[in-house]
Amino acid sequence: MSNTCVEEDPVLERNFHGHRDTVTAVDFHPSTCQVVSSSLDASIMLWNYEQQQRAFRLMGHKEPVLDVQFSPSGQLIASGSRDRTIRLWVPAIKGESETFKAHMGTVRSVHFSPDGQQLVTGSDDKAIKLWVVNRHKFQFSLTEHKNWVRCVRFSPDGRLLASASDDRTVRIWDTRTQCCVHTFHEAKGFSHHVAFHPDGMCVAAAGSDNAVKVYDVRSRSLLQHYAMHSAPVNKVSFHPSGNFLLSASHDGTLRVFDLLEGRPYYTLHGHRGPVTAAAFARDGHHFASGGTDEQLFVWRTNFDREMTASSSGNVIPKLETGTESRRPDVDCSQLADERRDEELPPESESDTTGPPAARGGRSGAGAGAGGASGGGEMAEIRSMVSGLMQQMELVTQTVLLMEERLKLAEDKLCEVDGRKE
Repeated sequence: MSNTCVEEDPVLERNFHGHRDTVTAVDFHPSTCQVVSSSLDASIMLWNYEQQQRAFRLMGHKEPVLDVQFSPSGQLIASGSRDRTIRLWVPAIKGESETFKAHMGTVRSVHFSPDGQQLVTGSDDKAIKLWVVNRHKFQFSLTEHKNWVRCVRFSPDGRLLASASDDRTVRIWDTRTQCCVHTFHEAKGFSHHVAFHPDGMCVAAAGSDNAVKVYDVRSRSLLQHYAMHSAPVNKVSFHPSGNFLLSASHDGTLRVFDLLEGRPYYTLHGHRGPVTAAAFARDGHHFASGGTDEQLFVWRTNFDREMTASSSGNVIPKLETGTESRRPDVDCSQLADERRDEELPPESESDTTGPPAARGGRSGAGAGAGGASGGGEMAEIRSMVSGLMQQMELVTQTVLLMEERLKLAEDKLCEVDGRKE
């Protein structure tokens, strides 16, 4: 298939501001009428494209929410939190949700199966768990990772899982046999996030070593390697056509990679500080990003206008090093300083709060986006605090585990003493 596109850059179309801490994840409703975001402020925000409709804050988790996703039907939202629970929300004004304790540690990842019948979760307890959505029934665990599970994702056909862990591996699992079919080992650092290519044959990984990697699941080899970011990569997302890959990095930029030519396509600026969340919409016409500046940006893709949605004829070439982009950078930083969209009022005691969704617009290469006071310095401080909190939580989990083992030992001693008597 020809990689043809019009000569038009991505446009920063909407700016939403309502979170009070780092945005950790974003996802589009299947019809692209809504965007959902999670944050370290322990809330989930549901943003509507219609300016007459309110944006809702969903409260329920007791600690930071690290991942959020719409179900394929758009009738449910799943979220995972540092409070070790999963919540299933009905995306409506009442913000109703059902909770079930899923793991012994922080839940870092949630993802629906393509048919919406299953949910997979990944946690700091090193386990991956599968659940039946309708009954909240636990199915099975995958426990071969040796450290925190950062991310786990279903393949497009639901037969495979890809997981990323702090043990410096990306693993591919067969959901039918419940076995790990292959392990990709990271030479430097670990992967924060993984995503399947729309054809299910490749997996992209966002590395703490500042690199984006694309692995071939069939040949079990590295297809492409992009070392273009200057800081750790936090998220990756494939365009539905399969021709482009979006990445979000701690260096404050988003990058779009042309997979067919094996080169960076765009570098996008706008966030004040690290970009911690990014995802394409299901139709590929938009993508969203969020960062430590507490803002959510929605971009119009534009470069895919003349491309068909099908990617069945595409073959991603094996290129270990991407070449420099011939496209100019898209910089919205100055626009972010010039204007600030409408914000949500202070959080209330109710489950949902918020005025009409923020207004968007276009100007040159992008539209106005709100800046955040404190800029990069505050973002760096928040990043350091977040890292310290994670380390403290690991110590707490270790102490709890030792206490459990001590209790078991004491129980056994009591049993032995009872038998002697």
